[in-house]
Amino acid sequence: MSQKANDNANQQHQHQHQRLGDLSAEEGQTAARRSISNDKSIDNTNDNTNDNSNDNDSSAGECTAHHRTTSDDGVAACRENAAGGAQTAKRLSITYAEAGGAGRRRSLAYSDLMAVFYPPGIVSQPTVTDVPFESAEIQQQEEEQQQLGRLERLAIGEPGVAMASWEPTLERAIKSIVSIKAQCVRSFDTETSGTYTATGFVVDAEAGLILSNRHVVNPAPIVAQAIFVNYEEVELEPVYRDPVHDFGVFRYDPKKLRFMQPESIRLVPQKAKVGMEIRVVGNDAGEKLSILAGTLARLDRPAPEYGVGEYNDFNTFYLQAASGTSGGSSGSPVLDIFGDAVALNAGGASKAASSFYLPLDRVVRAVDLVRRGLHVDRGTIQTEFEHLSYDELRRLGLATDVETRMRATFPASQGMLAVRMALPSGPADGSLRAGDIVVAVNGQPLAGFAALEAELDGAVGGTVRIGVWRGTKAYDARIKVQDLHAITPSRFVEIGGGVVNELSYQIARSYGIAVGGVYVASSGHTLGSGSVWRGSVVQSVGGVATPDLDAFVRAVGGLREGSRVPVRFFELAHLYRPKMMIMSVATHWHAFRMAERDAAGLWCYRSLQGPQPPPISVAPQLASAWQLPSSLAPGDSVWPSMVLVDFHIPYLIDGMKSTRFSGPGLIVDSRRGLVVCDRDTVPISVGDVSVTIAGSLVLGAAVDFLHPVYNFAVVRYDPQQIGATPVADVRFHPDYLSGERRLEQGDSVFVVAIGGDQSPVVRRTRVASRAMVNTRECLPPRFRCLNVEGIKLNDQPSCQGGVLCDADGLVTALWTSVSSQDSNGKDTTSMTGFDVSLLRDTLTALANSGAYPDVYSLDVELWTIRAAAARSLGLSPERIAQIDSSSNRLLYVLGMLATDTPASKLLHTGDIILEKNGVPVRDVGQISSISSADPVRLVVLRDSEEVVLSVPPTRLDAMETRRVVHWSGALVQEPYRAVLEQVRSLPSSIYVSCTLYGSPANCYGLRPGMWITEVEGIPVATVADFIATLRNIGFTSSHYVRLTVVNRNEVTRMLSLRLDSHYWPSWELVRDPAAPAGWRSIHYL
Repeated sequence: MSQKANDNANQQHQHQHQRLGDLSAEEGQTAARRSISNDKSIDNTNDNTNDNSNDNDSSAGECTAHHRTTSDDGVAACRENAAGGAQTAKRLSITYAEAGGAGRRRSLAYSDLMAVFYPPGIVSQPTVTDVPFESAEIQQQEEEQQQLGRLERLAIGEPGVAMASWEPTLERAIKSIVSIKAQCVRSFDTETSGTYTATGFVVDAEAGLILSNRHVVNPAPIVAQAIFVNYEEVELEPVYRDPVHDFGVFRYDPKKLRFMQPESIRLVPQKAKVGMEIRVVGNDAGEKLSILAGTLARLDRPAPEYGVGEYNDFNTFYLQAASGTSGGSSGSPVLDIFGDAVALNAGGASKAASSFYLPLDRVVRAVDLVRRGLHVDRGTIQTEFEHLSYDELRRLGLATDVETRMRATFPASQGMLAVRMALPSGPADGSLRAGDIVVAVNGQPLAGFAALEAELDGAVGGTVRIGVWRGTKAYDARIKVQDLHAITPSRFVEIGGGVVNELSYQIARSYGIAVGGVYVASSGHTLGSGSVWRGSVVQSVGGVATPDLDAFVRAVGGLREGSRVPVRFFELAHLYRPKMMIMSVATHWHAFRMAERDAAGLWCYRSLQGPQPPPISVAPQLASAWQLPSSLAPGDSVWPSMVLVDFHIPYLIDGMKSTRFSGPGLIVDSRRGLVVCDRDTVPISVGDVSVTIAGSLVLGAAVDFLHPVYNFAVVRYDPQQIGATPVADVRFHPDYLSGERRLEQGDSVFVVAIGGDQSPVVRRTRVASRAMVNTRECLPPRFRCLNVEGIKLNDQPSCQGGVLCDADGLVTALWTSVSSQDSNGKDTTSMTGFDVSLLRDTLTALANSGAYPDVYSLDVELWTIRAAAARSLGLSPERIAQIDSSSNRLLYVLGMLATDTPASKLLHTGDIILEKNGVPVRDVGQISSISSADPVRLVVLRDSEEVVLSVPPTRLDAMETRRVVHWSGALVQEPYRAVLEQVRSLPSSIYVSCTLYGSPANCYGLRPGMWITEVEGIPVATVADFIATLRNIGFTSSHYVRLTVVNRNEVTRMLSLRLDSHYWPSWELVRDPAAPAGWRSIHYL
């Protein structure tokens, strides 16, 4: 299981299946994980991969040739090292002898050689001999054998030989090992946005190169810093990441380190061998520095699998040891006792202590090329190979004489490479088949991955001749070598808050499909409207094919803003099932732009030509009325007034956790195009609304009114767009609308509603109960229905909502969805009926003045109390006699909905409300919503005494939110009503409603539900103060800004955020009825 998540939010569909077929029976039972510490959940999520490695210099060529002719690659390379070391020792021995005395030339014995290479105390005291130097060839051979034997005796502590110590090695190494904190700022390819920590180590102190894993360096846009052991922090540039293997390179400016000078850790892959004691040093489990011990147990383990659709390494062996690494240790060096890196920590088993290390064979070459500023050539034939034992190869048809020759050529190898998969439409498609056994490349026999990759990397743009054994015959295939970088995406397009990029080799290999196509890394607002989620491949938009990213950009540019177009796509998890959905073209909320990565790892943006603006005038659309059969009466009287309302939210503000809502609506004024729906369908004012009329006309609409107390909203469409399409205003029963009558328990009603498949639902039933609606406070805070009585039915039908009416089709109540949360914080919905009298004030004001009424509140949550309980609290017999005998209930103050209003200072929790303006309170509707600003005279029972109060009501905003500011990935707004009921006092009017994954706010601890009270020590009280203070300070990217914040528990903290105006520019949304969807965006440089 990969430890680096994906994403989010809502996002979605991260497949963690392990490919057990790639592992042995024992290994297949253990899931693999990448050792990276991740702070994200949708969203992360939630989306990190993108560069390469190669071998073209002369030394690499020599190494490759040597690999092809040597049975043991590691020993051969170690011998080459020993030879080079011997020459150095000879030069130093001359200096030693000349400084010490006699005129004869002298040389150091073998123990002297070890003293030169390693600190005193590790080996025995050196001795000087009088043996003159022998010929270079003879001395080199002897010193090779001596050094190999000495290394073995030092490591295992052979009797008579002083055993090496780890203490000086680790003391020296930890100065070069860094903790990495990074922000993946956009979902891209296999990665999802979020923050994480990992490890790296210095491989070139002069050039400032740090080696880490590919999934740390990341193919996606990232912002990263390295923290050295003395807590100095430097900025990192992700200069290279391999397209396939799990390694990458960061660069930092060595001049920025002022208080320490790290040493370079050598990369010595040839020293790795089974039984070697190693140390994995890094940021394991986020502890900044951990030292884990282990012993190399395998050098030929298959590459670990992190899940389908995730980044996976292949075409390489891995090393394995039981060191028990965990999150945060990705990129740690695997050190031998002399401080050399023999491998790179990459992942581990989730249910065992096994850790997996990447061999450094190909890493050495890539690092050297990056150091010299050269391009790292990487070749591919889009084929995955696997290493099989000779026993398995014989079952595939390998001839005995071929096996004999290969065993003789490679005595240390226990098998050969075979083709596991050749991707469709790739260079090897049609030339290689699954099961082909690789015998030679370009006429040279090979048995391992490193030699094969060396040949491919050196032949980019050319061809290779691969000799394979297929069945009982040998074949030669000439295959063109493709540039691996060319099929590794390095650009993406942002559309409607989502991200698309070209489908990479990584993902294509994971699903066995051809490389190419438009891959959805994050759906966002626009693609999400068509249910085109992450992990989908877009085939066409608006009828225009999109085989690549450029075609996708042209297709979107040819659309029209506000239109609805078909989009064809398929989900990678269901390749056999292509889909076509309708997508709403809504790009006015977000920028439409392309980003491309430069050589320093920075993604540079350029704006794209977006959809054309909507036409000034639109020809009316006509549709015939949807007539219901007489068997569904009285539904046929109500149905012409019912519509379907869809609402899509671009930003998670006002406590929202979802972005898509749908439900029924009622046409209450066809002349003005006014539709009433519940607030579970249109919960906030920011979003795109569409109304479906007569089952076939889809019209754009806008949020017109959100009742701050009752569970209904009003949206408005343009009635001219439907022409003569037959629609009708809903008919309310006049007695029920006026409030003279209401539904009671046992009353017979008809339910006329819209089913889940948009079909009509008509059912006759009875009222089961009538009681106060009970909803819980939600986290994050959002609108909830309270201070109102609801209606429950016997045999409630399954539906989205509708109305309750009588036999003549006159509506007596609304049948709506009510949203809340359970005790575990899980969102819940329930169907509840509400009296149509709740609409009376709004409909009357619209009919008289065309404007919505002002709504006032006493800012209290009410609940019922039995008369017996009220008597115990001191209620007089006279008052008890006034209680309605049918309910035997009174109302009392359950809690305050705000803490800084006049009502909150006058009313107390537990007050029993007896009278309002001289009239006994019998119904919650008398208190819940007030239509006048005049003080309300209340008589309450408090502490067994009746108290008379004059309570000024609070005016409530019908739109709640009118301004939203985006800063450093945080969405900031004034506290809305649902927030006020969950705090004792308001720290400020700067409330953090949401933080975006991968942003500075998300990385540095600014969380939703916090209030900002100071910026750089300057007090700020309002959103306007906040913006003005930031402008006056004039901070730009890479600067840190100090914030004082207060959470909902009234705990004050100081945060320091690193600004990033490149990926996270500041902007704000302002309520503007004349703008699209009623909102206008303002962008700040």
